[in-house]
Parts: sequence; structure tokens; C-alpha cells
Amino acid sequence: MRNGESQEAAIPRDRSYMELTESQLIELAKADPEAFGELYLRNADRIYNYIYYRIGNVADAEDLTAHTFHQALGNIGRYVDQGIPFAAWLYRIAHNLVANHHRARSRWKLTSLEDLELAGKAADGPERSAETREKQRALWSAIRRQPEERQRLLILKFADRLSNDEIGRLMGRTESSIKSLYFRTLKSLRADLEAREWQ
Repeated sequence: MRNGESQEAAIPRDRSYMELTESQLIELAKADPEAFGELYLRNADRIYNYIYYRIGNVADAEDLTAHTFHQALGNIGRYVDQGIPFAAWLYRIAHNLVANHHRARSRWKLTSLEDLELAGKAADGPERSAETREKQRALWSAIRRQPEERQRLLILKFADRLSNDEIGRLMGRTESSIKSLYFRTLKSLRADLEAREWQ
């Protein structure tokens, strides 16, 4: 997950679970928590990335990722396979937890340790470092002002590096509608940033 580590490398896997399709694994996981472990391994990195890029803090992202899978495990018995990827259900759970997190913290302005660490490593001097941080903050603020669907698209595309087809399957849309949404999202981000630059 972080520091280039993968959950798959950290936890030994049962080869018999690895060979199952996602649908088979979901049905098995309803009665077998170890099968749910394989679902976790297949999806943990992408859910962590999604949460991290919405929160910007490693500790909170790890905590909310754990909560996401805890809720999923608790509700797996009610899960109905509707032909969309299991990750889409996990993203919905993660989205709700992130929204609750933001509501709970809305009164406090927090700076993540990652921001402080990056600021300390800047080699071009304090003025350049401050300018870079300000541009990053402006971009992330503009992304967070986008509707949820557009935020999710950007995270899947740039954090998870998924193709338009893969994103479409996760979001329940066609590849061409994802391309169109991506174009509109970039146009909206540009307009937002330009409008705020002149304020």
C-alpha cells in the first residue's frame, strides 16, 4: 500500500482461492472468512489509494480502509452479485466513510505529515517550495470541488492507473462515456483553477 509495499506481498495466499473467479470467491466468502481475505488482497490497494487521495493522510487512510473492509465483511452475506465488479461495492462503502470523515473534521483545518515532509525536502529554496505547495493545494481543492463521480474518475485514472474500460466497469458506465466524462472533468478543473487565479 504505502512506500511501494503491496498487501499481496505481505500476506501469504491460499492458491486455491487465487484460482477462483470473483463471483465464486464472493459466494464462498459468505460462509468462509478466509475467502474474504482473498477479496481483501485483490482490492485493498485500490481502496486505500481511493481513500488516501480523498483524505491526504496516511494514518486516516489506513484506518478508513480497515473500516471499509470490516463493513464489507459484516455485510457480505447480503451482497448480491449484479454483474459489476465487487470493487464498485467497496468504493461505495469507502465513499460513505470518507464523507463521514470529512463531516466529522470539517471544523478543523489539518495539515498532513506528508505535506510537512515534502515541504522539508524541497531543494529549490523556500519560495519555490511554497509556490509548488500552493499549486498542489489549489489543484486538490479544485478536484475536491468536483462532483463525487468526477473525483472518483480522476483517482481511478491517475492513482490506480486504470484504463477507461476498467473505470467504466467499476463505475457502471461505457468506455466512451468515461472518455466524455474525463474530458468534461478536465475542462471543469481548468475553468475552476483559472477563475480562482483571477480572484
